[in-house]
Amino acid sequence: MIREIENFIDIIKTEKIEIYNEFSLQHELGVYLRSRLVNLKVQFERNVSFFFQNTGEFVKKEIDISIFTTDKSRLNCAIELKFPRNGQYPEQMFSFCKDIVFAEQLRRSGFDQTFLVIFADDPLFYSGNGDGIYGYFRKQKLLSGSITKPTGKKDDIVTLSGCYQVRWTDVLDNLKYAIIEAMPNSV
Repeated sequence: MIREIENFIDIIKTEKIEIYNEFSLQHELGVYLRSRLVNLKVQFERNVSFFFQNTGEFVKKEIDISIFTTDKSRLNCAIELKFPRNGQYPEQMFSFCKDIVFAEQLRRSGFDQTFLVIFADDPLFYSGNGDGIYGYFRKQKLLSGSITKPTGKKDDIVTLSGCYQVRWTDVLDNLKYAIIEAMPNSV
């Protein structure tokens, strides 16, 4: 599936597809995948209860893009997407971490592959000082273990099972992307 996502990004590079917010990213990627994966269902914003009976452990309830067989006998892929538009850098970075935890949970629960795909055109998401949570997204510091919400009461914590490195790749102008495949240790 990663190759399909990268092929989609190659089309963005040619400017045949334009993405400008998270909804456009979800729509364009989903339509692209649906055209390529004709024997599979590609659906948007599916609740985890559609796939699993026990949904209490999930940190989120809606899957951005779900890919599966018609009879749900095979859960091929779940993709979470981010394209932050309004700054809030540390909060958005924490949200990225929460999405990785969600992807890990989906993988453990039965999806063959799960990904977080991030696009950012604001350089402050991928460059600048590397203190605290910024280091994971700006300085390729290994992302693992417990991550505390960096603002507010700081009582929100997510714990990653796997270990990840965010690698940004150029698309166009300031637009970059990173793909993280969730690989929880227990899989």
